[in-house]
Amino acid sequence: MEEAGMGIENLNEDASLPEKELLASAPKKRGRKPKVVSAVEPQAEPVIPKTVDPRNALNELTSTEWLPETVSVWTQRGLGANHPDARIEREHPAPFSFTDVARLVKFFTKKGQTVLDPFVGVGSTLKACATEGRKGIGFELNPRYAELARERLRTEVRDLWSEDSQDVRLGDARDLVKELPDDSLDLVVTSPPYWIILHKEDHKARQERIEKDLDTRYGDDPRDLGNVKEYGDFLTELASILGACARPLKAGKYMAVVVSDFRDKSKYVMFHADLAAALEPYGLEMRGLKVLYQRHKRIFPYGYPYAYVPNIHHQFILILQNAKDKKKVKAPEAVVEEKPKRRRIPKVEA
Repeated sequence: MEEAGMGIENLNEDASLPEKELLASAPKKRGRKPKVVSAVEPQAEPVIPKTVDPRNALNELTSTEWLPETVSVWTQRGLGANHPDARIEREHPAPFSFTDVARLVKFFTKKGQTVLDPFVGVGSTLKACATEGRKGIGFELNPRYAELARERLRTEVRDLWSEDSQDVRLGDARDLVKELPDDSLDLVVTSPPYWIILHKEDHKARQERIEKDLDTRYGDDPRDLGNVKEYGDFLTELASILGACARPLKAGKYMAVVVSDFRDKSKYVMFHADLAAALEPYGLEMRGLKVLYQRHKRIFPYGYPYAYVPNIHHQFILILQNAKDKKKVKAPEAVVEEKPKRRRIPKVEA
């Protein structure tokens, strides 16, 4: 304590109090006077906000916003069962969260561009387009769901939409896609039917749909893909509809398809892989795969106590790119030069 006091007595009396405190705490050097350190902190340089790279023709995200969207696992973000805006969404047997589709819309388009959902259901994609300033087109086969989609836009989005900007078209996607002009779309995003899995009345269907008097199927229309009996036929029909969307989709633009694998009796069907392979002949090439983790889903005792049956708590998002104008340069055929034949010298007889 005395040594510390002696150090303070040797300070310059003209120094200010903060400077004295800094000098008192500074290490002592023999034969040299302690250097006076200014107590004034340097001012921080102003933070320059990041801007969108002028070369970015895909979206309007900065590098900081871009990077998290490329992570291959997302956690599904819903409004919650008790949210007032979830009322109409619950009417559909397989709703798609508009907050998730909004992330896809923001990453793969710019404001004012056009997005198609060929299986729009109750309008999750169109709601996302309205909130993000994009023009949306949705095809829906079921008249009830088409009207619910319009009601959802009127009540949940209100002044952010108009019938010109968000267009719900009633009819079969096979026919409606033919009406779209070539190269008129900037993105196709959808969650199509998952074959006939909604026909199964298991624990989940009984507790979450039947007991609440909610729809358990898309409808009874024979054109509905949810009513196709054979999986191979279903896959062919779905691929032909999505493949037809490649014509109005601009070259190099993307298609995002949200699907889930499922069980057919004891067989596990890798629907996401089958669909990706079926779309390749249409020029829709895979660029990546996202896992959409559904952490909110309930767990049911499937298979207990006899066999392993998974609780599927994730979906896949297929990211495909339209390569219809991609130039495929064939490797030139190798030219094999013929070696000159060796002439046989006639044998001279002696």
